[in-house]
Amino acid sequence: MLLENYELEIFNSKCNPGAMSVHCFAHLAQDVSDALPYLNTLLGGFEYLRDPPSVTFKSQGKLITVHGRKIAVNALKDEAEARKIIEWLKREINDAWDRRDQIEPSTQSTPRPKLFEILKLLPKTNCKACREPTCMVFAARVAEGAKGSQSCPELTPDARSALDAYLGRFHFSD
Repeated sequence: MLLENYELEIFNSKCNPGAMSVHCFAHLAQDVSDALPYLNTLLGGFEYLRDPPSVTFKSQGKLITVHGRKIAVNALKDEAEARKIIEWLKREINDAWDRRDQIEPSTQSTPRPKLFEILKLLPKTNCKACREPTCMVFAARVAEGAKGSQSCPELTPDARSALDAYLGRFHFSD
């Protein structure tokens, strides 16, 4: 077992202190850097950095970044949800490490959705119903994986399907 222990830190957003969600860091007792290329292969990370090594992916509707000694997760309901996700990730890291002889490691980032392709599919009304100031900002949040088509109430069913189809090419849909 590579990862045995961690310490959980739960905090509110400093840039949006009134937000209803919390974020967390799991400070890892063991360095998991060597497992990151295997985890990237298994979980389909959309961004892999080599120095310092980290992999970012979207899972369970959250953006998750795994560094050698820290895991960061955004937009959590509470500490219970944070613990659930970190425990799941601990199992995934250990599974990837235990099966590393059967997995082709990857340090490649997957292709990412293009901001303007997303924007083309949005209503461009800047209605703020998505809780973003403009459709451009919303498109950026979608491109980074923080929001999905369901977050835009103004999308028609056809536009929602088109956006989901586009995002699905990147393993990005919720």
